[in-house]
Amino acid sequence: MPTARDVLTPDAFAMLQTVASTGSFAAAARSLDLVPSALSYRVRLIEDALDVLLFDRSGRQARLTEAGVELLRESTRLLGEIDAVANRVKRIATGWEPMLTIAVDSVIARDPLLDLVNAFYALEPPTRLKLRDETLLGTIEALSSGEADLAVGSVLDAASLAFTATGIRSRPLGELAFVYAVAPHHPLARLAEPLSDEVLRAHRAVAAADSSRSGPSMTVNLVGGQDVLTVPTMQAKLAAQLHGLGGGFLPEPMARPYIEAGHLVERRTERVPPVATMHCAWRVRSAGSPGRAMQWWLERFEHEGTRRALLERHRGR
Repeated sequence: MPTARDVLTPDAFAMLQTVASTGSFAAAARSLDLVPSALSYRVRLIEDALDVLLFDRSGRQARLTEAGVELLRESTRLLGEIDAVANRVKRIATGWEPMLTIAVDSVIARDPLLDLVNAFYALEPPTRLKLRDETLLGTIEALSSGEADLAVGSVLDAASLAFTATGIRSRPLGELAFVYAVAPHHPLARLAEPLSDEVLRAHRAVAAADSSRSGPSMTVNLVGGQDVLTVPTMQAKLAAQLHGLGGGFLPEPMARPYIEAGHLVERRTERVPPVATMHCAWRVRSAGSPGRAMQWWLERFEHEGTRRALLERHRGR
């Protein structure tokens, strides 16, 4: 007994469409250069495999049943997808990757990143993009573990390089300065500066969790013994601090619009504000040069304006 996979072929879809458009098995048989009995047999095989009636044969004309209408509607979509797959395969043979996964640190400004995605799609490439949200060492871990092809916003220090696989290259995006900030109604907004570690220890900190899952994890600028609210991303950390749930260091370009609007208050601390050097990193293919999608993205990162935008052009700036 044939199964649905056996009978639902492009030729079968075309045959059913011919029956539907001509309105009778006899007319469809003439169009397809078949004897009517052979055509009827082929349609019956499809109906038996699906256990449905596709045509109402009670009258002189062959009328589609509701099931038949749905099958032909889906067949149009499926045939379109087959053509699309064939076109993608042809273009992939010219050097485009089937998929490019990009791990993006949560300190990276989303609007310029999505502008790059839009420009990439304007090329009409066959490559599908997948964006992953990561934080701290999770960004480079996604790359070294093979879960991502490109990492944007990696912090490459001794801890991250300790578990980075061979065959990975990187280049700096630029330096990212941080500022300590709290909501205007937070107690730390009214205390004398510079704030000491002893003062900070008495108040809750908000920390973005390192998204590293199997390698080492990183904590940044937390005071020992301090209560900590841990959130998943830098954007969530900003939101928590805007709500007065704690204090902490934020990327200066991300915090500045809220400081200027009075929604956050910048505070000086005794500890030196961190400055991180951010990188983009990518996997080097054993076959040689990067694929065309990877080459396109790496070329974008060669432009200083693009690098600065990714670090500085947060919403509101």
